[in-house]
Amino acid sequence: MPFLLSAVITSPQVEFLGGSVLVLMLLRWLHTTAGIFWVGLLYYFNLVSTPFLKELDAATKTIVVPKLMPRALWWFRWSSVVTVLAGIAYWMHIVATDVRFAVAAGLPVSGGRISASFFILWTLAFALEMGILMSPAEILKRGPVLGVLVAIIVFAAAYIFVGMNQHGWETNRSLTIGVGGGLGWFMMMNVWGIIWRMHKKMIRWTEALARGEAMPPEFAKVARLAFLTSRVNFWLSFPMLFFMGAASHYVLFASQ
Repeated sequence: MPFLLSAVITSPQVEFLGGSVLVLMLLRWLHTTAGIFWVGLLYYFNLVSTPFLKELDAATKTIVVPKLMPRALWWFRWSSVVTVLAGIAYWMHIVATDVRFAVAAGLPVSGGRISASFFILWTLAFALEMGILMSPAEILKRGPVLGVLVAIIVFAAAYIFVGMNQHGWETNRSLTIGVGGGLGWFMMMNVWGIIWRMHKKMIRWTEALARGEAMPPEFAKVARLAFLTSRVNFWLSFPMLFFMGAASHYVLFASQ
């Protein structure tokens, strides 16, 4: 019997690699874990928290909002930073690997171009979106209109990014993460540049309301901006996750 068991059950062969392999694995693990926190809270805000808070009366909101939102938004905004920075660090390693292989093959390469175009294009895309949201033209802040405008902006950013960086040496992973990570960069800037700024005001005003002070007339406008931006991030999370998955499992951008 012991002989039969030993024939069927063998000791597992486990190897723990160190060095750069371990560092990259930990970086991917950190990126994925933080991303679960960030996107999970994004879905919670859009699908659970916002509809729930709309059903509360003013007195209950003065109790719930100051206790719930600061905690939830702390995890939300900092998990976005960890997700994006860890992802960019890993993406830059992929780009550097592409550059090394291209140099070895005698191809002309410019690793700085793909990195610079990433930050410039996606930051510009955020600036355009923020300009629309802060515009006095209320028609631009209607849901369908804003959705179309943001779709055009991010599509243009992705199209230009890929068009600028297809010289034959950039792999599918570099380009798809450049698009998916660019959406992540755009979404993180939405979190810090608009959502968190608007929610800070709303939390402060709700606390003041609990003390008997009047709610400022601009509360509705601020709440609308926070809602629209959060909804933009909600919808952009789906193509962002698709491009991240496509980096290793679906070839979108073949080398020339």
